[in-house]
Amino acid sequence: MKQQFKRFRVRTVSAMVAMAFAANAWAVDPFTVRDIRIEGLQRVEPGTVFASLPFRVGDQYNDEKGSAAIRALFALGVFKDVRVEVNGDVLVVVVEERPTVNEVDFVGTKEFDKDTMKKALKEIGLTEGRPFDQALADRAEQELKRQYINRSLYGADVVTTVTPVDRNRVNLTFTVTEGEPARIKDIRIVGNQAFPEKDLKGLFDLDTGGWLSWYTKSDRYSRTKLNADLESLKSYYLRRGFLEFRIDSTQVAISPDKQEITITVNVTEGDRYVVSGVRLEGDYLGKEDDFKSLVRIRAGEPYNADQVSETTKAFTDYFGNFGYAFAQVEAKPEIDRANNRVFFVLAADPSRRAYVRRINIAGNTRTRDEVIRREFRQFESSWYDADKIKRSRDRVDRLNFFKDVNVETTDVPGAPDQVDLNVAVTERPTGSLQLGAGFSSAEKLALSFSVKQENAFGSGNYLGVEVNTSKYNRTLAFTTSNPYFTPDGISRTIDIYHRASRPYDDQGGNYQLVTSGAGIRFGVPFSEADTVFFGASMERTQIKPGTNIPAAYLAYAEEFGYTSYSVPLSVGWSRDDRDSTIAPSRGRYQRLAMELGVAADTRYFRGNYQYQQYVPLGGRFTLAFNGEIGYGTGFAGRPFPVFKNFYSGGLGSVRGFDQGTLGPRDVTGSSIGGAKKLTLNTEVLTPFPGAGNDRSLRMFGFVDIGNVYAENEKFSIPDLRASAGVGLSWLSPIGPLRVAFAKPLRTQPGDRIQKLQFQIGTSF
Repeated sequence: MKQQFKRFRVRTVSAMVAMAFAANAWAVDPFTVRDIRIEGLQRVEPGTVFASLPFRVGDQYNDEKGSAAIRALFALGVFKDVRVEVNGDVLVVVVEERPTVNEVDFVGTKEFDKDTMKKALKEIGLTEGRPFDQALADRAEQELKRQYINRSLYGADVVTTVTPVDRNRVNLTFTVTEGEPARIKDIRIVGNQAFPEKDLKGLFDLDTGGWLSWYTKSDRYSRTKLNADLESLKSYYLRRGFLEFRIDSTQVAISPDKQEITITVNVTEGDRYVVSGVRLEGDYLGKEDDFKSLVRIRAGEPYNADQVSETTKAFTDYFGNFGYAFAQVEAKPEIDRANNRVFFVLAADPSRRAYVRRINIAGNTRTRDEVIRREFRQFESSWYDADKIKRSRDRVDRLNFFKDVNVETTDVPGAPDQVDLNVAVTERPTGSLQLGAGFSSAEKLALSFSVKQENAFGSGNYLGVEVNTSKYNRTLAFTTSNPYFTPDGISRTIDIYHRASRPYDDQGGNYQLVTSGAGIRFGVPFSEADTVFFGASMERTQIKPGTNIPAAYLAYAEEFGYTSYSVPLSVGWSRDDRDSTIAPSRGRYQRLAMELGVAADTRYFRGNYQYQQYVPLGGRFTLAFNGEIGYGTGFAGRPFPVFKNFYSGGLGSVRGFDQGTLGPRDVTGSSIGGAKKLTLNTEVLTPFPGAGNDRSLRMFGFVDIGNVYAENEKFSIPDLRASAGVGLSWLSPIGPLRVAFAKPLRTQPGDRIQKLQFQIGTSF
């Protein structure tokens, strides 16, 4: 009762104060304003106030204008109090500014970094330099709690402290007690009969936790993740004939202490249906046979929602190839519940033909528009072509500059035969850091390092620097590439490099092979998938004598000189249709490179062919093949230069052996490489146990086979080395990381073993 009386008293006093203020501005006889004064301004410009007043000097003033002035000034959102006082024929506008936010700080936050939280508050209008009011602080508290709830931290508590500072400013401190996240205790699926509950729960990214939950956070409830899991559950049934499957309800219950969550999903499976037939209806532009060839729905097989959607999409895309951007294709099921059969009628309406008026690009804050536009095969003011639009989207996506690339078609108001293409991209960091290391008794710890920028200054050009600090190989190389050196898409790449190396031995020799050079090459696209490269280089290779120099190197130097100049010409070809360059699961990659030394001190041919194939095995498994063959020979009376030899063993070839130590050995026991090379790799990849469906963390088993041979040797199967092992693949923040433990299976006396290796930034 006392509290109710207190509220009544406060409201009464407030009403009396408001009436007193109103008396100052109202209940005056109209008069002509001789002057207007403003009092109380600190940061707000007087012009802002004058611009909001509904009267000027010389205007007639009355009560209504005074009321309008107060409302207009309050609407600016920068004043805490406003009064209009009358002093004779002079109006005095008295204002009290709201304090501004000087600083926003957070205490006790571990789940989010401060920049993320500041960004969330900025979106609701609370940021440094903006006017402050308590209502905004309350909204900020609720927004922060919402962010924590999205991370399953239901017990998070936020306390706001407002500290006044000089010049009418305040510091805001949000003290957060995060508490422990709520964990999913149980997931139940009720109503299933055709499939075991265990199999259905295996489709979910959410689970009750495992030994890797600290990484995957799969036991933390998220409404977004749950919706995605429910869609996976629905798709699972719809692909297996359950046409009328539905999810009746989903209950999410949290324990009183806000630490445990139980999810219950109620489903109705319905009957399983078999497709009895398919019929086409509507206008198919006289190309019914072409459209029938696109039908993926198979009569006599169980209903499959994926086949239906693939068919309607294929129809829509095919209409789009003829300019019909608004084609409508509907798959109408005719259900025979008595016999559990369904017949589909594919009704098509091509609507009207259209051409593209404009291509709009959004989301590229760094990348220039021209970098995206030059990849488009659909042009403005040309007929709409769905195939060209898809090809354009894929080409932009393959730039690897963007996380997402979406192309949407929108109508042009007032122009029924025109459409606009809205291209929305989400940029990703295009700089990369690549590291490699290996442990062995010979090299101890060998490091390699490179920094690359695939989209330098948003131009689409490539810049890179590579450094290798191996005990036996030291490299410094710079590369720059312009993929559109000409408007037709001819690329230009310039390389400048300096390499100092010596064979892999245990005898501590201090000789070196030092190669310095520069080259230029061009890439000519002959099709959407094929590119031919050609170029030329100038190289200087010096054999620096020292202790334990291999006899082969010494013999070559004594006959042809310790310093050799080469002018190699190069030509190559590549084709890449993998679904990803970082973590591919399907597709093929091929590369052919040939080098011909035609001038100066060398005469040789060097060729290399690489083939990769990725095959999805169903479920979560991927089978990967890699094959590489190299061949070199000398001509015009010259041997193949020893400093052009291939090397094998270790990372990128046959794991389990020291880097570059396979193949021919000198009479001194040093590994000198060879003119021929063969490498075969096979891997089976699967998500890491406990990581659920997370494909960024995978394990793999592998078998490697390979060796190198001298110029006068034949490829010999008995001489091939082999190894097998297991490894871990992780798409880490600084690049793809692969750790492998290999056991050699086929060895020869003198082979040096390197069982543990890791590398960042390579595929094999």
